[in-house]
Amino acid sequence: MTVQLDNARIGFIGTGVMGSSMAKHLQQGGYKLSIYTRTKAKAQELLDLGMEWKASPGELAAECDVVITMVGYPSDVRALYLDEGGVIDHARPGTYLINMTTSSPLLAKQIYESARLKGLHALDAPVSGGDVGARNGTLSIMVGGDDQAFNTVLPIFEQMGNRIVLQGGPGAGQHTKMVNQIAIASNMVGVCEALVYAAEAGLDLKKVLSSIETGAAGSWSLSNLAPRIIEGDFEPGFYVKHFIKDMEIALQVADDMKIELPGLSLARQLYARIAEAGLTEKGTHALYLAWDKNEGAQGGEGGRYHP
Repeated sequence: MTVQLDNARIGFIGTGVMGSSMAKHLQQGGYKLSIYTRTKAKAQELLDLGMEWKASPGELAAECDVVITMVGYPSDVRALYLDEGGVIDHARPGTYLINMTTSSPLLAKQIYESARLKGLHALDAPVSGGDVGARNGTLSIMVGGDDQAFNTVLPIFEQMGNRIVLQGGPGAGQHTKMVNQIAIASNMVGVCEALVYAAEAGLDLKKVLSSIETGAAGSWSLSNLAPRIIEGDFEPGFYVKHFIKDMEIALQVADDMKIELPGLSLARQLYARIAEAGLTEKGTHALYLAWDKNEGAQGGEGGRYHP
């Protein structure tokens, strides 16, 4: 059984930094939205836009044609989908379940199988692009699951992202996101080290950035996050706490596959240090503060230390 999605009601669970913008794009695309988040007050802006509040994930799932989750941790994903009284228990046959939280590939496969037994269609579809991509509707969406389910919900994905790829079967989306996070982790170390070096050399960091960001050193992190570092703005587009979670998933999966990831291991160690300093609610570019106690690359003398 499948659902016609032209006039679908979409349930969105998790309306944080990224989820709120994603839900807005769906509403702007003409979809009716029901939402659930643990603290109703945090979703007030979306309720003011006409989205409907549901008191529990189960109530939301029972009334929606598509359920999208964008929450924090694998434990949250597991509870939402697999616990008694959760999304899978309450969703009607034919409902599409899309987990856009970065989680483990193994959990994605477990959700897929549990959903299939209930006549539901599950996709794992983590994203990249941070708060900027969510606001602009330009996320990269990496999808794992069946061709039919992917093709059916593709118009929904297109409201939130501009690079949408079915990577393979269940879990393939999460594996691809791990590849993304592995690449970002070592790159972020490089971006921070480069700015530390430039600052110590007495260079104008904005001029340095203008010279290197379009050359071989260029990267999304260099263009989008280095300016925030220079300005001393460490507010999150993507939280340190969530990036640490992602790195730990990747390291565990790599260990299961018996491969070594020394760059990722180093990044994880450095992020552990800023976590210990109480910076888990900052953005991933706050890694710079592992070298600089002052808030900003142009900070005063005497604040820098080396990990």
